[in-house]
Amino acid sequence: MFDISLEQRQYLTFILCDRTTNSLLEVVPERGGIITRWCVQGQEILYLDRERFANPELSVRGGIPILFPICGNLPDNTYTYHGKQYTLKQHGFARDLSWQAFGSISEQGVSLQASLHSSEQTQAVYPFDFGLTFTYQMKGNSLTIYQHYTNKSSQPMPFSAGFHPYFLTRDKTQLEFEIPSTEYQDQITKKIHAFDGNFDFNSDEIDVAFKQLKRKSATVTDNSRKLKLTLDYDDFFSTLVFWTVKGKDFYCLEPWNAPRNAINTGEKLTILEPGASHSAIIRLTVNFF
Repeated sequence: MFDISLEQRQYLTFILCDRTTNSLLEVVPERGGIITRWCVQGQEILYLDRERFANPELSVRGGIPILFPICGNLPDNTYTYHGKQYTLKQHGFARDLSWQAFGSISEQGVSLQASLHSSEQTQAVYPFDFGLTFTYQMKGNSLTIYQHYTNKSSQPMPFSAGFHPYFLTRDKTQLEFEIPSTEYQDQITKKIHAFDGNFDFNSDEIDVAFKQLKRKSATVTDNSRKLKLTLDYDDFFSTLVFWTVKGKDFYCLEPWNAPRNAINTGEKLTILEPGASHSAIIRLTVNFF
């Protein structure tokens, strides 16, 4: 049995439920179209820093923020297009803007469709007309995010996009990783390192990018919580980023379609022709043991 409700908190919150499996999804369109909560069988899957979330001046640290039209940061927060310099802050603006949303129920599950369109505000920092439509679909122990990117401009539109999920964990030393790559680039030192499935969680911060992906699926097993998380993604996504900081009960496994600074370097950058669209999908699945 599926249902959708609305609750006015600090922000209007959509609450999607699958009562058969005691699963729940909460989405706040006004705060960047973000998923703030996902529960499976009554268990919290996501981390959320509620103090930061309550402050609209701060970026959200938690849930599943949306990254568009860039992933990561740019040198001096700038890029150049047709000889003109523009400023974009880390991960772009989609996670800071208000999205429009409506919910629906079908045999495929309970869904929320959220959309964002270009405006004078976005064109000041990103000179393109665009439309984004994301559908969050929950059924049982799976969450699927369908994405549709459209270039409404009369010129080709370069962009990168992705997600920044924060997963709740109590003991990082009890995490086991199956990431389909044998090496990663340290985002702090820029050095390439071999990957044997382990991270040094004594480090103050871990920020690495896996670019040579051999499969379209990654898993994290949290032995302390007795759950296995699977992230599936399609060919649109070329990069997985792993990020965490010491002393915080989260880790991030982030699907990106291009590495950081791609809008300047062109590496794996998506360029949509005028009037063209591109669709993509990721799926998160939780299994308990």
